[in-house]
Amino acid sequence: MTKPDLSPCLPTPRITLYQQWLERERGLRFADYDALWTWSVTDLDAFWQSIWDYFAVQSPTPHTAVLAEDRMPGARWFPGAQLNYVQQVFRHADAAHAAGHPAIVFTDEQGLARGELSELSWPELQRQTAHFAAALRALGVQRGDRVCAVLPNTPQTAAVFLAVASLGAVWSICSPDMGPVAVLDRFRQIEPTVLVACDEVRWAGVLHDKRALVDELLAGLPSVRHAVRGADVRAVLHGEVPSDAALARALAGALAHAPGPVPAPGAQPALQPTLQPEWLPFDHPLWIVYSSGTTGLPKPIVHGHGGVMLEALKSSLLNNLGPTVETGDRFHWFSTTGWIMWNCQMAGLLGGTTICLFDGSPGGPSAAPDWSTLWRFAALSRATFFGAGAAFYASCLKADVRPMEVADPAAPGGELELTALRAVGSTGSPLSDECHDWIWERLPRVGGQPIWIDCISGGTDFAGAFVGGNVTLPQVRGQMQCRWLGAAVQAWDEQGASVIDQVGELVCARPIPSMPLRFWNDEGDRRYRDSYFDMYPGVWRHGDWIRITPRSVSNMVEAQAPAVAEDADLSAATSTSGPEAPRIIPSPFGPSPVAHGAIIYGRSDATINRQGVRMGTAELYRVVEALPEVLDSLVVDLEVLGRESFMPLFVVLRDGLVLDQALTARLHGAIRQGLGPRYVPSQTRQVAAIPRTLSGKKMELPVKKLLLGADPAKVMNRDAMANAAAVDWFVDFARQRAGA
Repeated sequence: MTKPDLSPCLPTPRITLYQQWLERERGLRFADYDALWTWSVTDLDAFWQSIWDYFAVQSPTPHTAVLAEDRMPGARWFPGAQLNYVQQVFRHADAAHAAGHPAIVFTDEQGLARGELSELSWPELQRQTAHFAAALRALGVQRGDRVCAVLPNTPQTAAVFLAVASLGAVWSICSPDMGPVAVLDRFRQIEPTVLVACDEVRWAGVLHDKRALVDELLAGLPSVRHAVRGADVRAVLHGEVPSDAALARALAGALAHAPGPVPAPGAQPALQPTLQPEWLPFDHPLWIVYSSGTTGLPKPIVHGHGGVMLEALKSSLLNNLGPTVETGDRFHWFSTTGWIMWNCQMAGLLGGTTICLFDGSPGGPSAAPDWSTLWRFAALSRATFFGAGAAFYASCLKADVRPMEVADPAAPGGELELTALRAVGSTGSPLSDECHDWIWERLPRVGGQPIWIDCISGGTDFAGAFVGGNVTLPQVRGQMQCRWLGAAVQAWDEQGASVIDQVGELVCARPIPSMPLRFWNDEGDRRYRDSYFDMYPGVWRHGDWIRITPRSVSNMVEAQAPAVAEDADLSAATSTSGPEAPRIIPSPFGPSPVAHGAIIYGRSDATINRQGVRMGTAELYRVVEALPEVLDSLVVDLEVLGRESFMPLFVVLRDGLVLDQALTARLHGAIRQGLGPRYVPSQTRQVAAIPRTLSGKKMELPVKKLLLGADPAKVMNRDAMANAAAVDWFVDFARQRAGA
């Protein structure tokens, strides 16, 4: 099939507009992107002030400095400034609505099956946000109070989040597919005063009753004074009387009815509240998200209003997303509410971009898997930017999905109309060469070239990306195009020296505004420091392996692939070198400047990364070792570039027990129930003992390195082990895997 060329639809890249502004307003002109990046990480004051000014961030009071304290941790940004995430969102409402652009377009599994798409206008989003904010005030919610949610990826959830943030309360959310143990491990730490939750969710064609989950959460969260659940969430968003009598009484004032008995459920309010986001200090907490290390409970990471705003606005330059009024952009990044990409999807609203939400399984019904599901949604929503985890594209490749050839009753001619699509985003784990080729081959051409793939890597930890895409640079298969502005990313060797074209620890040598304010209830910031600054004091160590590629790689564009034929079969080219492999795609925006790229090779620690969502091994151990049959356990997540993640679980059982099929099913069932289905191991094996250090710590990282092919003598110091003989089984297992 001939792929359509979308070159007539291409607006000027946002990064180009920013560079033109820098030259016009600041007198700054840079020879290439690397020169711009170098300036952005050396003159932090000038760079971040330029982001503030370029996006015209509003504050009723001036800031006295940009970076008042240049240190990690503990950097202080924009002291004296006041702002609010929600104020920044709705400053776009009038212009966008006048031009006919909605704030959110949405559908779910049932709606997609019918070819139906709903739209939420900017005024309606503002109205629902105002109603819920008024309700929270009536419930006594004040600045700094935590409001937690267990909600799916819907416009209602977006409005609830904005309501919480408008008051200066602190938002935290878990996805309904998470088990009660995982949710309580998170919410108990932050002691919420209000819980907002759904009673049911539909996933993969199956309706799941969540009432028992919510009941268990309420029983385990004594700090919760009020709960808004089920149909009452919608009622409160519309200012209607909820069905729960106690909640209705508590909200009587917010519903603005005449004095007297509480009206019947569903009754409309007499008055409409006005949304008035509170002006807050730059570093006032916005939300708490969770990222897990290898020990202890999940880390409750606190991000601030100002830092998240500036990082998101800066990221829009490199993601090439602008106000829909100017660009026609519609932004979709598939995510559940338990992944940081949900937060990044919401951040599209900060720049006035219409966001496209889908609530459901990306793989279609469990009874009849269909990996074209999200592509049908992309066509229906006319998304210009389509993002997902790398695992999604791998599933599409394996299922041989052909997005432009999938029959769809909602599309004229029975084919998907993906002609609005200009970019594809990927994150969560490295995108393989084969997936690059599948995307380039199966999706529309843009500007005379295969579509731009915006591969990014960053994290929950700072709600942003360290390395990623840039539409003005060439695409190199298997690589991320550049280090992002303001992120002083380097690869460091064992001696702490910066290296190029070698695999090293990913570090960030200068502060970023969206780095955590702190961890919740972390006395003396001890856990925060241990998580990121234990190896290199004062320098952020992210926990990923990275290779910064040489600048000369971009010059290969002219030598190897100045253009790619329209009918080229990129999916057949799986080699990463050689003239027959069209590895490099020039930018459709003219000559390709030189820039360092980056390759991420997975975690350098033992954290589990399943489909882009991280979880600490300690969380899994708590579930597994609660079973009476299990004495000890160890899990590792083996990520290898271009291969599917493999996560084996090793268990030590009580004397006389054997890991049979029934016990394996019980183990996996407990993990599925307690943590969620994505954390079920790829394989479970019985072992005699778990290797431990002399201090009793499980040797997760050495076992991980061993199973990835490392020399046992280099990763296992038997003299520093409490049970050196335990290693032998794992060495044999590694040899068997290598020979398989």
